[in-house]
Amino acid sequence: MISKYFSVIHDAIFPPLKSWAEQSPGNWNILLGVGFLLLIGSMILVYVFYKMIGQDDERTYKINLKSSYYMLLAIILCDMIFPKEYMWNIFFLYKYSLAFLAGGIYLAVQYKKDFS
Repeated sequence: MISKYFSVIHDAIFPPLKSWAEQSPGNWNILLGVGFLLLIGSMILVYVFYKMIGQDDERTYKINLKSSYYMLLAIILCDMIFPKEYMWNIFFLYKYSLAFLAGGIYLAVQYKKDFS
């Protein structure tokens, strides 16, 4: 059931994306540029909230561990959804961008919950 659901998502999104990206070098560069912007923005988000939460102690250790857990879940989910046959380097970039974004969002929510 789950693999059928992922197959439907895969067939609906990735072949049209591949054909769009291969139409011109500009489209490929747009896809690559958005991925790098997402990666840099996500890394900044994680770093800022990591520093805002504070020094390492038993409370922040648990928060950082849970953030890493969400990053790992995002990587596993992206590995299940993204294709491995074509454009793997672009999807590799997006996989880690989304993983950093998931960790950063968790840190932001936890910071808002604990300190506001």
